[in-house]
Amino acid sequence: MRTALVIGTGLIGTSAALALARRGVTVHLADQDPEQARTAAALGAGTDGAPDGPVDLAIVAAPPAHVAAVLADAMRRGVARGYLDVASVKGGPRRELQSLGLDLTRYIGTHPMSGRERSGPLAATADLFEGRPWVLTPTRDTDTEVLNLALELVSHCRAVPVVMDADAHDRAVALVSHMPHLVSSMVAARLEHAEDAAVRLCGQGIRDVTRIAASDPRMWIDILSANPGPVADLLTDVSADLDETVRALRALQSADEAERREGTHGIEDVLRRGNAGQVRVPGKHGSAPRVYEVVAVLIDDQPGQLARIFADAGMAGVNIEDVRIEHATGQQAGLVQLTVEPKAVPVLTAALRERGWAIRQ
Repeated sequence: MRTALVIGTGLIGTSAALALARRGVTVHLADQDPEQARTAAALGAGTDGAPDGPVDLAIVAAPPAHVAAVLADAMRRGVARGYLDVASVKGGPRRELQSLGLDLTRYIGTHPMSGRERSGPLAATADLFEGRPWVLTPTRDTDTEVLNLALELVSHCRAVPVVMDADAHDRAVALVSHMPHLVSSMVAARLEHAEDAAVRLCGQGIRDVTRIAASDPRMWIDILSANPGPVADLLTDVSADLDETVRALRALQSADEAERREGTHGIEDVLRRGNAGQVRVPGKHGSAPRVYEVVAVLIDDQPGQLARIFADAGMAGVNIEDVRIEHATGQQAGLVQLTVEPKAVPVLTAALRERGWAIRQ
């Protein structure tokens, strides 16, 4: 691939353009808002000037509701040898293009499974997709050249290609992305009018659950409007679980021992099913989940503290598998939770204590 046209210079489009430009591809940028395209160009994502002729690949990064219309316009104008979109739903746009009577041999639907809470070109980064799955949904009619161009794009972005059926993809993202976002938003909505004293007690758990609720509502309306059926089906199941859980909790309030016992079983059932689902979440680098343990270290909120901990762990020969920070309320301090293999716990604990760190048991 030598040339590309990115239509839509938001977070995803600009990030892809930055990755391509870094790999020497000549990238042309277009957007309904010319100022946004100029911003992306100023960031080094390419040029906002129109190409002289057809490019190798046109990448449509428009909102899902507008993808088919933008693709149809680009295909009718013959702006590229191959066409793809990066929308978060795949079945709807393909069916809409089919209904318009377009030749889909030069088109492939794709979806990079990566993003941020922020949107727009200023949030873009060339490494946004690195190591992340990038779904491709070819059909028997997809031209081999177009599939190869899509694979080249994925390679330039250092993502991991995953081939799926379009409708299977839409059901999958409803499960792992769209439905969780709505649930996160519903939990976060409980905080809107909560008492200040209650909100001050927020810890890492509520931050984890509500993090994705910070995303742009307008963007999510576009996404959910393009995939409402599968999301509604999943929320129906969640609603049934909620009803059962509420009944179980009410039973725990009963004076009748048999009812309380039944309530306990109901709560235990949903918690155990949650355990069973959570262990299926892929582990590091997409591999099977592994069992790790946490070493918790108290630190002051000062420059260089994290660097010191990582350096001390490295000197002890311990690999940090993951890290998270829980900030103390009302204090310039925090708790760094270092995730390591179980056999490394005593080694790391002893090494950090020797170097003066306070370990939380």
